[in-house]
Amino acid sequence: MTDRPSSAGQEPAAPGGEGRAPCDRATCARALLVIPTYNEAENIDAMLDAVAGSVPGASVLVVDDGSPDGTAEMVEARTSRSSTLHLLQGNGKQGLGRAYITGFRWGLSRGFDYFVEMDADFSHDPAAIPQLLAAATHYDVAIGCRYIPGGGVEGWSKGRHLLSRAGNVYARAALGFGVRDSTSGFRCYRRPVLEAISLDQVRSSGYAFQIDMTYRAWRLGFSIGEIPITFRERSLGESKMSRAIVAEALWGVGTWKLRDLARGRPGSRL
Repeated sequence: MTDRPSSAGQEPAAPGGEGRAPCDRATCARALLVIPTYNEAENIDAMLDAVAGSVPGASVLVVDDGSPDGTAEMVEARTSRSSTLHLLQGNGKQGLGRAYITGFRWGLSRGFDYFVEMDADFSHDPAAIPQLLAAATHYDVAIGCRYIPGGGVEGWSKGRHLLSRAGNVYARAALGFGVRDSTSGFRCYRRPVLEAISLDQVRSSGYAFQIDMTYRAWRLGFSIGEIPITFRERSLGESKMSRAIVAEALWGVGTWKLRDLARGRPGSRL
């Protein structure tokens, strides 16, 4: 476990611009990309092709939440042709947080060292995965950030953009860390981070899950770095964003802060 760095929230010294950093073969072989899906039949084939082209040798785990549109069946048909593609199927919609926790546990039990989170709808550019993995050789948690120089968002309304920025400012102010984009779902954890976090105690989902995991890693003293990415709104399928997801994040941040103030142990293990 590393000391909490003063540069948390800043761009690490990873080579190249977005999507241009080479993926070291040894790192790729030790990496697991966890991709949650729910009704992503329009995107999943193209996404898996793009990921394979960006990080050949890396393993991919699709965690499907019982999609009624045949997403899981499409992935299952491809697993017979690829030794690095895997599928976990749920019986019903459990949410983003549960899908990632399930994927993390699966990967930890199989010895992976790098765990990449990303969406299946091309909001996160597969070409940027090598840069994210390169950053994870410098930091315990590498986060793709929309709100540092070089980062950005395409296809959002002004209202949604303001809501995202405000949520991140609120999280920083309330929780005390310096991460600029703690709601980002494009990130990479090193194995020791997930081993140290009590995954059984993580109950959040959506935006709240990303903030929750960031806060837990930061409080445990792990280093966090951010690299610039461009987030692009999906062009196919339906957005999973809802008022309930936003409300959970707002409520969660306030609850975690009050809990920690009551405990009076800001550096305690979670």
